[in-house]
Amino acid sequence: MAEKLFASEIRVMELLWKNGEMTAKELAAALAESVGWSKTTTYTVIKKCVEKGAVLRTDPGFLCKAAVSKNEVQKTETFELIDRLFEGSADLLVSALIGSGKISPEQLKNLRELVNGPEEK
Repeated sequence: MAEKLFASEIRVMELLWKNGEMTAKELAAALAESVGWSKTTTYTVIKKCVEKGAVLRTDPGFLCKAAVSKNEVQKTETFELIDRLFEGSADLLVSALIGSGKISPEQLKNLRELVNGPEEK
């Protein structure tokens, strides 16, 4: 993915990742209901997503589909977060998460397994 997606653009992407192809009209209706966006706002955000290469839009009906996977966007956003807030250090990010007290014992176990591999039984 070439360009960063902003929160508004990720809202559009979330709908496309969840539902697959949707028309611009369907996206506008869904976003009007969930966040109160006008049709014009939704169409502007879709246009920005298309310009960034995140969404493919085809005629007829302005059918939209995600051109990038959720996993790809998550990786890009995670690396940017680590660079911007943790001086490029993933261990500082993990330390901040653990130190926050918001990690459940199950989540901590999962993190340990990711780092060390599954425990032998």
